Amino acid sequence: MTLSSSRVPAAGVRRLTVTLYGYAFLHDLIPLYPVYALLFGDAGLSLWQISSLFAVWSVTSLVLEVPSGAWADAGSRRRLLWLGPLLTAAGFALWVLVPSYPAFALGFVLWGAGEALGSGALEALVHDELDRLGAAGRYARVMGRARAAGLLAVMAAMGLAGPVFALGGHPAVAAASVLACLLAAATATRLPEHRGTGTAGGSRAAVLRTALAEARADRSVRRALLLVPAVTAVWSALDEFSPLLVRDTGVADTTVPYLLLLIWAAATAGGLMAGPGERLGTAGLAALLAGAALALAAGAATGVPAGVVLVALAFGGFQLASVLADARLQQRIDTAGRATLTSAAGLGTGLATVAVYGAYAAVGSVTAHRTVFAWSAVPYLVTALLLAVMARAAAKRP
Repeated sequence: MTLSSSRVPAAGVRRLTVTLYGYAFLHDLIPLYPVYALLFGDAGLSLWQISSLFAVWSVTSLVLEVPSGAWADAGSRRRLLWLGPLLTAAGFALWVLVPSYPAFALGFVLWGAGEALGSGALEALVHDELDRLGAAGRYARVMGRARAAGLLAVMAAMGLAGPVFALGGHPAVAAASVLACLLAAATATRLPEHRGTGTAGGSRAAVLRTALAEARADRSVRRALLLVPAVTAVWSALDEFSPLLVRDTGVADTTVPYLLLLIWAAATAGGLMAGPGERLGTAGLAALLAGAALALAAGAATGVPAGVVLVALAFGGFQLASVLADARLQQRIDTAGRATLTSAAGLGTGLATVAVYGAYAAVGSVTAHRTVFAWSAVPYLVTALLLAVMARAAAKRP
């Protein structure tokens, strides 16, 4: 029987999405996430040394972000997606085989490099494969579900960490994390890629020049590049401090994880709403950001456990807005430097997130966590206002 032309793309989309969701889940199914700070403390590291390790991780990712995007555009994106988890697995193994500060630092370098290799490459591969199948319009929905799969994996890893640790301590948790990375790498090899290598037409330097030239020449691309960090950076940084916000509502420490799960569940739901969210135009995105910002400010300011529900709703809105901002960027990129420009947006997000960390530390040292969270809504209100102005100006054009 001959397959119809409509069924062939459907089968291709199904293969891509099933593999992508599996990869996203395994990529974040890391039981080490909630306990690696304990591993460092048990090895005798000071708080300063542990903080410096996080800095090594961040700097590595930032430095390699854009070069890895150019590499993805000049060569095989799939290759980077399976190589990244292998580097991460090597870093985790190093931590338990040689538990010392130099080994921890090298492990974070490997982990940061692995994350940088996948940043930009994944979005570009998914968009171009969907476009090849005539389904580029599904990009936001597909990536929203992929992010939801990653968040579900994080929650599953948090649940697994305790039992696995009880069975074998840090070595068992690290072994489970290494296994998840190896499975993620194996899954990445099954991702379809039909662009071939060298499609961008030159070296990494040539790819980078072409991509940056597009950003300089096209105002809509520049705006889309700036929108990604504007939407993503603040709430991504706040996520790290959310346990402190929850504890300050007066609940027992044993209750904190359950309220955090509420926040994670809302963020997961936000990713799953990306399909319907695609119908939002610029004005709709502005309204979404404004609503989420107000929910964040109101929920945090209450200082009571019930306020966490509003904070969770805000995080769900921000997750949805982040997926939509990425989709807007992919829609506006015309050159073969898609991964490079996506990585440039990732670099902007990383730098802005580091700035938010610093601002939080400065403000949080003189005021309560709920106050810092409430003030963190201001950047989103400003972004929403700018988007509303842009939408109104576009509506007035003939």
